[in-house]
Amino acid sequence: MIKKKQTLKLRNEKKFNINYADGFILSQTLKKFFRYDKNSDSHGSYRVSSLYFDNPYDKALMQNISGVNQREKFRIRYYNHDLSFIRLERKIKINGKCAKQSVRLDQAEVQQIIKGENNFLLQKEDALAIEFYSKLKGQLLKPTTIVTYDREAFICDPGNVRITIDRNLRTTTNTKYFLQTNKHINISDGLAVLEVKYDEFLPDFVKMAVHLNNRPLTAYSKYAMCRSYD
Repeated sequence: MIKKKQTLKLRNEKKFNINYADGFILSQTLKKFFRYDKNSDSHGSYRVSSLYFDNPYDKALMQNISGVNQREKFRIRYYNHDLSFIRLERKIKINGKCAKQSVRLDQAEVQQIIKGENNFLLQKEDALAIEFYSKLKGQLLKPTTIVTYDREAFICDPGNVRITIDRNLRTTTNTKYFLQTNKHINISDGLAVLEVKYDEFLPDFVKMAVHLNNRPLTAYSKYAMCRSYD
């Protein structure tokens, strides 16, 4: 029996470009009030590695740059060096809100996808895996770029808030080595990204904690930024 497609839970998402000084000040403030994400190491951060897919016409990239109201991206992601927990994810944006669907993959399955050997996805009995297969075939999706960065993440239960500071953005198009040690180009240019995700409301004390003067909202996309270095 095929596992049903996951229900979309749309969340609000706000992004800000910040410098490293902003990030340090925010980090010192946030860790006084909020707990770290479960993936964090003893220093409160962890590495995020993602392999993104796009079609020959760069549909996902063009929609992102154009700000299309309803768009999606497929990626495979793991954290730190832990290859025991890898996920295929579909990230959806609808009118400024975001949602995510995912299904687990193992190392061998990821290598098959990178090689273009995708038929096993039909056997996973998962709606997302089958949709991904259909778009690999129908839209000619293929691995495009690797996006890697260091994330410091904080959790706040009221409002189901997640605050992240992403630093040291790195990239490479050498996608066949996604699960191995790889040479990346650091493209952060001394900047970081603050993201605040929440459900229906953002508590006032969180607004105060993340407030920075002269840091406007941005539509910054790590994927789009990395693609500019293809």
